[in-house]
Order: sequence, then structure tokens, then C-alpha cells
Amino acid sequence: MHTEAENAVKNGNFIHMYIQEDLGGRPLQTRFPPEPNGYLHIGHAKSICLNFELARRYGGKCNLRFDDTNPAKESDEFVRSIQDDIRWLGFDWGDRLFYASDYFAQMYEYAIELIKKGKAFVCDLTTEQLREYKGSWDAVGSDSPYRNRTTDENLSLFAQMKNGEFPDGAKTLRAKIDMGSPNINLRDPVLYRIARIPHQRTGGDWCVYPMYDYAHPIEDIIEGVTHSICTLEFEEHRPLYDWITGELAGENKPRQIEFAKLSLSRTIMGKRSIAELVAKGVVDGWDDPRLPTISGLRRRGCTPSAIRAFCEEIGVSKANSTVDCSMFEHFVREDLKNKAKVVMVVLDPLKLVITNYEKDGESFVVENNAENPELGTREVTFSRELYIEREDFAENPPKKFRRLTVGGCVRLKSAYVVVCDNIIKDSDGNVSEIHCTYIIDKEDAEVKPKSAIQWVNKQDAVSVSARLYDSLINEDGTKNGDALTVIPNAMAEKSLEDANSEDRFQFMRIGYFCIDSKYSDSQKLAFNRTLPLKNSFKTVST
Repeated sequence: MHTEAENAVKNGNFIHMYIQEDLGGRPLQTRFPPEPNGYLHIGHAKSICLNFELARRYGGKCNLRFDDTNPAKESDEFVRSIQDDIRWLGFDWGDRLFYASDYFAQMYEYAIELIKKGKAFVCDLTTEQLREYKGSWDAVGSDSPYRNRTTDENLSLFAQMKNGEFPDGAKTLRAKIDMGSPNINLRDPVLYRIARIPHQRTGGDWCVYPMYDYAHPIEDIIEGVTHSICTLEFEEHRPLYDWITGELAGENKPRQIEFAKLSLSRTIMGKRSIAELVAKGVVDGWDDPRLPTISGLRRRGCTPSAIRAFCEEIGVSKANSTVDCSMFEHFVREDLKNKAKVVMVVLDPLKLVITNYEKDGESFVVENNAENPELGTREVTFSRELYIEREDFAENPPKKFRRLTVGGCVRLKSAYVVVCDNIIKDSDGNVSEIHCTYIIDKEDAEVKPKSAIQWVNKQDAVSVSARLYDSLINEDGTKNGDALTVIPNAMAEKSLEDANSEDRFQFMRIGYFCIDSKYSDSQKLAFNRTLPLKNSFKTVST
């Protein structure tokens, strides 16, 4: 046993205990089986990390398999995005890329085997009748009047279904298990339905498609999966999984293990809900940074290492719970604080003129990240006219205001101390300029600034846009109408002019940001705020 796996058992990861009971010398084989009907979200990231890391720890393999059994909702766009997201997270499936559609012919033959064993039959009940005959959790179901068809009749009808001789919905192939079972999933579940929908990979070759609950265990059998690790909603489906693998797998049956899915507060989880937001134009696509999709988190500036560390920390359990989003944000901040270059940007520029500055200009050497000296230094230019953040000046300061006021002083980060002498207002009475003098003698004991603020040289400032993202849901569960604020004309230091797509920065005293390739162009860079420097809301217990 690998040391990492031993530690996982000690830490209470029940999946490792099951694996060690089961393997008996067999190599571990897991799989990540997304349906290509949407983009992956952070809940899927938990499953990706779990399956690929289990394979790594036990020296096994993890397949990437697309469960593309419902062509009405699937597309190549989703297939590509899923592969991109998994690679970005840092995982590689090697040559083990599979599709359920690869196995359609084998699945059909397995269905024939079930018919020959008297374990499946063709049923003519309509969808409404199927629902009525199935019963409920409180009432047992009733046998279909077509349940006792002969083997030859079932084989002939199933072949006719495959050959397109019946209209859509006219017939289904059902397993013959137990209509009196307390588990509704064992009440003669549908295995195949007729649907004349072109498939993105097989075209019009098939007009019958397997149901997921039938296809999934068959895929595991064919691929030699040892452990099929699913989220808790499949727990009630496990008896059907075991029935199918018991009938068809032989000695090396895969084992299904369920764990609690990830639920994150203050956001919208679930592909159906996200798809609805996309369709209604509430967000600007599956990769909108307000969404918990992996591509959205990537655009927002989150790092794959932060996501992996978060998934490792929350672990796996059998109990559903909600993780506060502040915990996820903590991992993102911890990862970025040593990686992001700290730069000076002002979101709401206010002009500052140093009236006694007589030089043409100068440069100052500034550290890129005080917590990580390996990121080096850079030069920033300085001149008589600067921009500062408007909120760093107050004409009538509130109590304990520590920044610039008339007659007060502040230090310009890595440069001089300035004293505000007077202000200029526009026709609307708003402050448009601050006039200051700088303290030439830095050792002047009478001037003691209480804070330092960021600034940008007006001569070579770069105009950028900034998009401030927040959670979609407020603490009280209501929709957050301020989940996006667009700032069209922020001012940044010149070094950002050469930044590249997805580069990450800390805007000094503001937050973490990254370049957004979707809204950046040759004329202006666009930045997305990943997170404020600290939580902007109170955490809630769950």
C-alpha cells in the first residue's frame, strides 16, 4: 500500500478502505464519465481530482469517458470544453479516451444476451402508462401485460426497434427484475428507447439508444473498471448497477461507491440551472466568471493548484453538506499571494499635481511581491502629475480616516510623502484635482504619514477596463443584482501594457485580477477581479 493511501485511510477517507478490501492484487482502474451536455463546474472538479488521484496513488489508471447516450442535449463544444478543463486542472488520461457511443454495438449484443436469459423484454406501454404501472415508494408496481412475451418474440421486436420499424416512443426494452421491489429503480427499468435523433459521433446509424443506468455499468465492464465512484444521487441506483454487472460481468465485477457531491454556498450549481442562465442571457456564456464552471473560474483568475488543494482539503464523505464559498476563496488567495505580481492601478482616477516637483521625471525600483522575492523587481516612472484612487482623498474625512485630506499627508507607495495644500472642483462641485507639495527631505520628523497609497504616473498610464465580479447569490439566498460591476476607464502603471492573457496580478490594496482574453483587444486590456483582498461578506455556518 502506498504511504499516501495509508494516510488517507487514517484521515477517514472511506473510499480507500473499500479499495484496499477489493483489489486483491488487481490494478486499480477508475474513470471520470461526464455527459457532454454542458460545461464542467467545481463539483465535477472534486470528482475529477478524486478519480485521477486515486489512480495515481495506487499506481492505476483513470479513463476519460464521455457518456454520450442522449444526443438531443449533447454537442462537440461540450466535449472539447471538458477535455480542456481536465487538462487545465493538471490531469492526463493518456490514450484512454472513450465514448459510450464506441460501445453501442456491444451494448446491443449485451441486451440480446439479457433477452435470451429471460431477463429483458420489449414493452409497448406508453410513457404515461409506464409511470402508472411503476407505482410509487408507498405502493408496489404492476407487471406489464407484455412482460411474458417469448424470447423469440422479444428478439424479433428488439431487432425491429433497431431497424427503425416502429415510431419513436412506441416500444422500449425493459429489464425483467421485480415490480414489487421496494426500490423503484428495480421495477423493470427501461434499458432502451426509440429516438430518431442524429448522434454527433454515429450520425444516423442508430435509432435506439441505451438508457444511462444500463449503459454506465456496461461501459465499466468493457473498460475493466474496478471502482465506479459516483455521487450520492446514484446510491438508489446501485442495486440496478449490481444487477446488470452481476448478469453480464463475470467474475471481475466493478464496485460502485458513492460519495457526497460538492455544494458551494452563494452560487448556482448544477448544469441544468447553469444552462438556463446561459440560455436566458443572464450570464455571457458557460465561461462567465460569475459561474462556478471550471472555465468560468479560469477566466476569473483562479488557479488549478488552488482548486486541487481545495478539493483535497474538503475530502469525501457520505453526508451531503454545503461548503461556504469563503473556504474556497481562502485557498485561491493563499495560492495567489505568492504567485501574483503586485502592481499599482487606480479604478476611479483622481488627478494629483505635485506643485513643487521640478524634475522632468524619475523612476523607482519596486518589488514585485514582498512575500516572494524570487519574482524580482521592476521600475515604475514618476512625474509631476499622477493619478490616485478617488476614495483615498476626503475633503470632509470621517473619523479615523488615514489617507489624504486637505492639510494632511500620505506616502505615495515606494516614492515620496505628499501634503495636500488645496483642491480644484469642477462645475458640478466635484473634486477634479488635488494640489500637493512633496517632502524633499524624507527625514523630516514633523511629517508622519499614517498610510501609503498606490498611484499611477499620468504621463505613461495605461487605460484599462476592470470587471468586478461577486457571487450570484446573497447571504440570504436572494439574487445578487451587483454580481458584476464594469469600470470602463481605470488607470494602470505602464508595466501592465505587456501583460499576457490569463496573467494574474494583485492590484495593490484592491484585490486579485487577471487579464480576460474575451474582452481585451489591441486597444485596451480588460481585467477580471478574481477576489477582493479580504472577504467582503460575512461567512455563514452550514
